[in-house]
Amino acid sequence: MKRIFLFVLTNVAVVAVLGIVASLLGVNRYLTANGLNLGALLGFALVMGFGGAIISLLISKPVAKWSAGVRVIGQPQSADEAWIVETVRKLATQAGVGMPEVGIFEGEPNAFATGAFKNSALVAVSTGLLAGMTREEIEAVIGHEISHVANGDMVTMTLIQGVMNTFVVFLSRVIGYAVDSFLRKGDDRNSGPGIGYYISTVVLDIVLGFAAAIIVAWFSRQREFRADAGSARLLGRQPMINALARLGGMQPGALPKSVAAMGIAGGVGQLFATHPPIEERIAALQTAAQG
Repeated sequence: MKRIFLFVLTNVAVVAVLGIVASLLGVNRYLTANGLNLGALLGFALVMGFGGAIISLLISKPVAKWSAGVRVIGQPQSADEAWIVETVRKLATQAGVGMPEVGIFEGEPNAFATGAFKNSALVAVSTGLLAGMTREEIEAVIGHEISHVANGDMVTMTLIQGVMNTFVVFLSRVIGYAVDSFLRKGDDRNSGPGIGYYISTVVLDIVLGFAAAIIVAWFSRQREFRADAGSARLLGRQPMINALARLGGMQPGALPKSVAAMGIAGGVGQLFATHPPIEERIAALQTAAQG
């Protein structure tokens, strides 16, 4: 979940910056000064939508290292670190991807993989995971993360996020222009977008952004099933089932204060969940084994 949260948060920040720059450069005024130019708006939406997603992807590794406090293992300092590095190397070779960077970070049981390219990714595991799991279970979790890399999941997430961003930018401005035109009916002054346009686009960027986040979260849940299956192909189903069962029985750590207010629970939270429930993931592996 950590890698997806970081990616989405970075993407939102980059899109916001691009939006501010576009406003300062007068792009909004250009698009609406003489009537809405849908072709120009679509080009603008594509640049904004995919620009934020691609920049987020390209900086995903350094952002993850910094925000999670990852210590990259250059030269292993213990037998455990040597084993982790060798496990990543073995599974990466099996999966047909280049050797990722390997790191450790302090925290509750967790692990993530990130990076723009399959052959230069980062795989990191937490100290809580290493302390609370057997080596077979840790190996299964690493296999899950390597499968994310092999499946090109971060690139696919970028494409999905870019498409969603594009729709949000395009629709919010089309609707905002319509609202502004209605509010300014009878006003013959051609002075560019009015207050109705700006308020509408800001509100719609937020509302449609939440709708887009639900779609992105749904896709993320599907790719978790695929990564579980990928680990099962590399190591067998039972180690991955055991690892998930162990994770299900662990007490998750508290969220950092900087993101604690963003925690969601209950029915609405399920729409934004980036991972399916542990029980569903185990059931999917068991069903595949019977098929």
